[in-house]
Amino acid sequence: MSHTAAVDVIRTKAPGFAPRVAIILGSGLGGLADQIKGAVSLPYGDLPGFPKSTVVGHAGTLVLGTLGGVAVACFKGRKHVYEGEGLAGMAVPLRAMKALGAELLIVTNAAGSLRRDLEPGKLMLIDDHINLMNGNPLIGPNDETVGPRFPPMANAYDATIRAGFRKVAENLGIPLQEGVYIAVTGPSFETPAEIRAFQRLGADAVGMSTVPEVILARHCGLRVAGVSAITNLGEGLSDTALSHEHTLALAGQAGQDLTRLVIGFLEDFGA
Repeated sequence: MSHTAAVDVIRTKAPGFAPRVAIILGSGLGGLADQIKGAVSLPYGDLPGFPKSTVVGHAGTLVLGTLGGVAVACFKGRKHVYEGEGLAGMAVPLRAMKALGAELLIVTNAAGSLRRDLEPGKLMLIDDHINLMNGNPLIGPNDETVGPRFPPMANAYDATIRAGFRKVAENLGIPLQEGVYIAVTGPSFETPAEIRAFQRLGADAVGMSTVPEVILARHCGLRVAGVSAITNLGEGLSDTALSHEHTLALAGQAGQDLTRLVIGFLEDFGA
C-alpha cells in the first residue's frame, strides 16, 4: 500500500505540521509521549496502511507535537513479525514520516541482555544489529521513488547521532552502554541454548522488533538511532522467570531514564 493516503490524512488532521524526528516507542515505554507539547493524537485505525497492533503495551496511536523543542511524530505501538502479517508492517508509517519532512528515526525497544554486566533497568545504545528474523521487509517489488533496490546498511545506526546520545547521557548521569541488538521473530522467549548461540555471534541484547523498521528507515533515507531498555537477563543467565508482564514492569523503570535521554538529545539536536 502507498503511504500517500496516510500523508493526506495527517495533513488534514494537523495542518502545516512537519515532523523533524519520528520516534517508535517499545513495550512499556509509552510514557515519553506524555511529555509531548501541543499534542495531536491520531488512532492508527484512522490512518490508511497503519498497523492494527494486537499486543498489550502497544497503544496504536500516532502523537504529533513538540518534544525538547523539536517537532516530533511519536508512534505508540508498532507491528511485530509474530503477529503474522510479515515484516513490512511499519513501511507505510515510516515512509509517511519521510514524506512529511522527517530526517531522523529514534527507535526504542524492550530487550533481554546477553551480558551479565548489562543489567535490567539499564539502557543500551544500539550500534549495529543482526537479523535472525528469516526475512527482510524489502522483499518484493521495489519502489524506486522511495529508495534503492539494494540499500547499504554500513552506518545503519548513525555514528554522529550515537555520539550525541552518549554526550547527553554523560551530562545527565544516565548509564548508557553500547552494543549489538539481535532480532528474532518470537513470540516465544529464547531457549538457554539460543542465548548462548547469540552470545557467540557477538550480540549484546535480544528482542523481537526494531530491525525491520531500521531497514525500512534506511531504505527511504531516514537516519536512525536506537535505544534498548534492558528488562531481563537472557534465559539461563538468571533465575528470574521471563514473562511479558515482567518485561513491561522493567521497561517502565528504564523508561524514566529513556525519557530524560531522548528529551535531552532533542534539545541538542534542535539547537
